[in-house]
Amino acid sequence: MVKKYILTPGPTPISEEVLIEHGRSLMHHRSPEFGEIFSEVSEKLKKLYKTKNDVFVLTSSGSGGMETAITNSFCKGDKVLVASMGNFGERFKKISQTFGLDVIALDYEWGDIVDPQDIKKHLEADSSIKGVMVQFSETSTGALNDVEAIGDIVKDFPAILIVDAISGLVASDLETDKWNLDIVIGGSQKGLSAPTGTAFISISDKAWKMIKKSDIPRFYFDLNAAKKSLEKNQTPWTPGISIIVAMNKAMDLLFEEGVDNAFKRHEALAKASWAGAEALGLEMLVSDPGKRGYSTTAIKVPEGIDGGELTKVMRLKYGVTIAGGQGKLKGKIIRIGHIGYVEMFDLITAFAALEMALNDLGYDFEPGAGITAVQKTLMKNNYLDKAIS
Repeated sequence: MVKKYILTPGPTPISEEVLIEHGRSLMHHRSPEFGEIFSEVSEKLKKLYKTKNDVFVLTSSGSGGMETAITNSFCKGDKVLVASMGNFGERFKKISQTFGLDVIALDYEWGDIVDPQDIKKHLEADSSIKGVMVQFSETSTGALNDVEAIGDIVKDFPAILIVDAISGLVASDLETDKWNLDIVIGGSQKGLSAPTGTAFISISDKAWKMIKKSDIPRFYFDLNAAKKSLEKNQTPWTPGISIIVAMNKAMDLLFEEGVDNAFKRHEALAKASWAGAEALGLEMLVSDPGKRGYSTTAIKVPEGIDGGELTKVMRLKYGVTIAGGQGKLKGKIIRIGHIGYVEMFDLITAFAALEMALNDLGYDFEPGAGITAVQKTLMKNNYLDKAIS
């Protein structure tokens, strides 16, 4: 028997309390009971986003949120600037092109971050750009963009700023209103550690002006319909009722921990993971610690070892599921997720399994080096000290 653990960038582990809520008897989505829960979820999302703007709940994965942002905000042929430094930046480009937008690609090496000044240069050179799209945390590489600096630039131009914060929300601080972020996309299965299947999206006044002019066809993902329904604490279509009920509990647990404490926990786990990888002689994809986010650690696979085989051995033999590389990084990196309902002992277990799998595949290292580095780093950054203070 092998006990199973999941440490991916999403979906993330779910607590027993949230699973119990998810398993509650189904209620009707037009009932007063659900309306009350939906109202609570809407207000809690605004608190999490640090925004006065409405936050809309969509029954979809995060990609549905990305599509919603694009189809509601622009007209066919509009120019949009997509800053891409990984697989999900590429997804922004693909969705935009699918719906007839004129995409200006601002591409960076996978593992690098966006230079806000590059965005400024493009906006100054072309006043017809209607939107800027960027990831907060690029899930495929673990890199974290300075969206605060980007927001401070875009606010002075006609373009709106669309931020994919799906894997960055909860792991790192994000201030929607203060940072001038027009559209921010999140997902239930990442930092919230709720079941998969729900995305959420905040809309600024500046973005609403664009939405009113948009001519791209949409039906299910129509934010005008969502806005009318939100006034009645409803969604326009049948939502993921059980997921939303579980989300409500997940946010209660998050606020009980304290959002700032959650940031500290994610930071401590990330730094411990980096230390563990480096102690094993493994190279980080994002070489500069100042460019790394706290949701995911992306590690280059040692020469002579296939990343797909490494994750397979960890999952099937040792019961620990981590993620491999995506797109052009497939087979070249592994990604350890330490986001959401993850604690220090989960991370220690993950590195124990990583060491066992590396040994099985013939990698030469000092056994226990990674585990020791993880534990020492967590001792130095023990976020549990608050529990006995």
